[in-house]
Amino acid sequence: MSEKSKALFLRRRQRVRNNLRRAANNRPRLSVFRSSKHIYAQIIDDSAGRTLAAASSLDRGLRASLKNGADIAAANAIGKLIAERAKAAGIARVVFDRGAYLFHGRVKALADAAREGGLDF
Repeated sequence: MSEKSKALFLRRRQRVRNNLRRAANNRPRLSVFRSSKHIYAQIIDDSAGRTLAAASSLDRGLRASLKNGADIAAANAIGKLIAERAKAAGIARVVFDRGAYLFHGRVKALADAAREGGLDF
């Protein structure tokens, strides 16, 4: 990634997060990170600066069942797992932080699976 495109990526991510903080109303943030090989999701309490729940395609139980850690099937599995862990932590409502990624493909699959799992956003 060139310096210019990296700077644009960081600006876009910061713009999305600033808009989320305004609209959050003290709800935790479901943050998504995707790499070329894996996908990660965390539920973060920004006021306390703590991670309340996390899931990734690197989790031991999930890793064996996934063919690839970076496809839509993996994103669906991570969405269901993060929703399950959020329920266990007593979290029902979150705001979705897509970062600088467009809302399609793996990011959308993760969000849809989390909604099906019971998270409200």
